Amino acid sequence: MAKSSADDEELRRACKAAIEGTKEKIVMSIRVAKSRGIWGKTAKLGRHMAKPRVLALSTKSKGQRTKAFLRVLKYSNGGVLEPAKLYKLKHLSKVEVITNDPSGCSFMLGFDNLRSQSVAPPQWTMRNIDDRNRLLLCILNICKDVLGRLPKVVGMDVVEMALWAKENTPTVTTQRNLEDGPVVTAVTESDLKVTVEKELVSQAEEEDMEALLGTYVMGIGEAEAFSERLKRELLALEAANVHAILESEPLVDEVLQGLEAATYCVEDMDEWLGIFNVKLRHMREDIESIETRNNKLGMQSVNNKSLIEELDKLLERLRVPSEVKEKRAELEKLKSIFVRRASEFLRNYFASLVDFMISDKSYFSQRGQLKRPDHADLRYKCRTYARLLQHLKSLDKSCLGALRKAYCSSLNLLLRREAREFANELRASTKASRNPTVWLEGSTGPGQNVNNSDTSTVSEAYAKMLTIFIPLLVDESSFFAHFMCFQVPALVPPGGVSNGNKAGSNDDDEDDDDLGIMDIDENDSKAGNSSAELGALNESLQDLLDGIQEDFYAVVDWAYKIDPLRCISMHGITERYISGQKADAAGFVRLLLDDLESRISMQFGRFVDEACHQIERNERNVKQTGVLSYIPRFATLATRMEQYIQGQSRDLVDQAYTKFVSIMFVTLEKIAQADPKYADIFLLENYAAFQNSLYDLANVVPTLAKFYHQASEAYEQACTRFISMIIYYQFEQLFQFARKIEDLMYTISPEEIPFQLGLSKMHLRKMLKSSLSGVDKSIGAMYKKLQKNLTSDELLPSLWDKCKKEFLDKYESFAQLVAKIYPNETITSVAEMRDLLTSM
Repeated sequence: MAKSSADDEELRRACKAAIEGTKEKIVMSIRVAKSRGIWGKTAKLGRHMAKPRVLALSTKSKGQRTKAFLRVLKYSNGGVLEPAKLYKLKHLSKVEVITNDPSGCSFMLGFDNLRSQSVAPPQWTMRNIDDRNRLLLCILNICKDVLGRLPKVVGMDVVEMALWAKENTPTVTTQRNLEDGPVVTAVTESDLKVTVEKELVSQAEEEDMEALLGTYVMGIGEAEAFSERLKRELLALEAANVHAILESEPLVDEVLQGLEAATYCVEDMDEWLGIFNVKLRHMREDIESIETRNNKLGMQSVNNKSLIEELDKLLERLRVPSEVKEKRAELEKLKSIFVRRASEFLRNYFASLVDFMISDKSYFSQRGQLKRPDHADLRYKCRTYARLLQHLKSLDKSCLGALRKAYCSSLNLLLRREAREFANELRASTKASRNPTVWLEGSTGPGQNVNNSDTSTVSEAYAKMLTIFIPLLVDESSFFAHFMCFQVPALVPPGGVSNGNKAGSNDDDEDDDDLGIMDIDENDSKAGNSSAELGALNESLQDLLDGIQEDFYAVVDWAYKIDPLRCISMHGITERYISGQKADAAGFVRLLLDDLESRISMQFGRFVDEACHQIERNERNVKQTGVLSYIPRFATLATRMEQYIQGQSRDLVDQAYTKFVSIMFVTLEKIAQADPKYADIFLLENYAAFQNSLYDLANVVPTLAKFYHQASEAYEQACTRFISMIIYYQFEQLFQFARKIEDLMYTISPEEIPFQLGLSKMHLRKMLKSSLSGVDKSIGAMYKKLQKNLTSDELLPSLWDKCKKEFLDKYESFAQLVAKIYPNETITSVAEMRDLLTSM
């Protein structure tokens, strides 16, 4: 059969040029049409959507391994082939011929490494059946020869494929360029590729079939009798298998259980499908409802557009008479005159109200009397003109800016005067003795008593300042927002009573709509402008309340001078107010509270820094012995600080603890380094004093517990060094001898050690005589040296016990070395040494 025009030498050369540089060898290339299909679905072939492509089978050798690829090439705008996709044949899992294509020329290739198996794979369509068979036969042969396996074949008879391959074995012409010219040779395709015939029946299967036929004595024409006999034997074997299964009761039970489980699964699946069906039905109903509304909205939009067009046409035809224009101009003039005169009246009215209140001293706090600001009468008088402001806004919105500034300027004078008088009288009426700011100064003696006078009235005065003025400022912000026609959400809930209102007021006019401010803006409530309005409101509130923060700062600074530790309780009080004001839109009040918190933290930071400088000044003293003064005084300071903690001030105190203790430990180490001879005894006494003084607080404060454990570790290290020094001072020869033996054991055997210089038995006896002849006196000398160096008698018992235990451990190690190296020598036993230490 002649070779297909879909696969020619020119196409091969174009494919080789397209993949040049990949070191791949083109085995076959063929023209196809690409379209989209769905696995196992029968649908009309979309030939009008087909795109011309070229499929090229290629191989690449790498050592003893060979890789096979399926390349998809497409035509560029210039008609040149270029690579489009690359598939590895080792991932080919399925070859499916499209059954609904009458021509049988379409097929799909399934690969198991595609990212999305839900996406339909490409559908390839050949020009004729021969081209399809030629390509698929080549793919199957490559999979068998190179990969050692075959993909699943669907929709195609393999036997028919084998017969086709046998009938259509074309010759392949190859050319070899010799010196005399090209030589044409012809070989069959069977010489180049393995046909499907090899895959139908293997050699082993053929031998088994011959052996089976050899067991029956039948002629070549008795095929029907042979077939009947095989059927009878097969039925007999199946019956025997069924009988064996029925005789095996456990197997039957297992099968029944499997069937029952499968039944349950089917029932569950049916229930799930029912639920999903109901949900899908509801979704369809919702979608239909949405579509209906959308259609109505669309129709409404079309109608509105048509109506606007008609109205525009009418307006073009409309001619306004000159009398009407004159009347409109007159009304505009009257409007501007009314707005100007009403605005001037309101500005003067606001100023007169405030001036009247400022001139009356009974409105403010006086000596011996704290006066709570009461603005109920002021707000009542302002509400009288709420409707007027509403009309001014509708006539000329720009006039509100000047009115708002006038109101803020007037009321700011009143609020600042009230806050100043209240803060001055609050400080004057609060009696509290001043506590010292010097807590950890090292120049004073450790026994100095710190003034622990009660200063709770200071923090109570600060709390009273917040209790009186924070609700007042929030109420003023809320009233101002609605009175001046800002389109923002209500700061005070409808029906709620602000702190500035008169208590017990039963006015008949209280429920009059003309006096309310919650509903005067209901015709203009538009959420779209709320963000811009809120920004303008906060700017106006800055003008209204600016300057009042200075009086709060004055109270904070006054409290700090009396007792710096009261910053802790004031910080907690401020935190509670901040958490309570987060929902308010009064931005200035939140800023005021944040500034107060920052100022309190700054003042407390000043106290902490000064205390740290007091600790560092201990380092300048010429010589320090015993427990440093700031160790016990820090415990007193920490106890006082814990009493002042309220709410969220825990973090503030923990940060101070961290800074204090870090400086204390660093200073302690520096002082110890100044006298190395007594450094360890100095450190262990101070770390022990730190632990003893903070034992109770460390059980309840996690931050102090961390430093407690740090001090404990440093104490143990200093104890170990100090005790080792005392032991080696009295028994230096004994343990130096043991150390020499230990060093030599790394290099020579134990039997050779007694023959080393200075380690003979004679040297051992001489060393034992000088070290252990008066061991009780040496141990007593250790005790006296320990007692002499310690300035605190409380540590002596525990340190002496540690010293005896350490000495006994070292002596036990020495005794084991002697027993190993000098087995025939006799020394004081460990038990005797333990009894001696116990008796002392």
